[in-house]
Amino acid sequence: MAEHIHADHCNTSTDHIPCDEMLYDLAELYKVFGDSTRVKILCILFEGEMCVQHISEMLSVSQSAVSHQLRILKGARLVKYRRDGKTVYYSLADDHVREIIGCGIEHISE
Repeated sequence: MAEHIHADHCNTSTDHIPCDEMLYDLAELYKVFGDSTRVKILCILFEGEMCVQHISEMLSVSQSAVSHQLRILKGARLVKYRRDGKTVYYSLADDHVREIIGCGIEHISE
């Protein structure tokens, strides 16, 4: 009987599974969240745009380390930036970033 139940599950349509390229991109996106410093930076940016110096001071890490993490976040399209003279200000790319982190926090808090 257990074999029959398993066979029924195997015959279920796989139409809901995204294509390989989409799955790869999704896995790459979630890898970005695998570093607690990057997640902290994103949480800091919940409050609004901020420059590297202020993020660095809030995290007590070097500006170089913050810049490196921001490059990764920018490459993943999780943050955006604007230049004002010599200062660059970073902010969340869109509300999806806040939702992703919010869903994660909600999930681990259950």
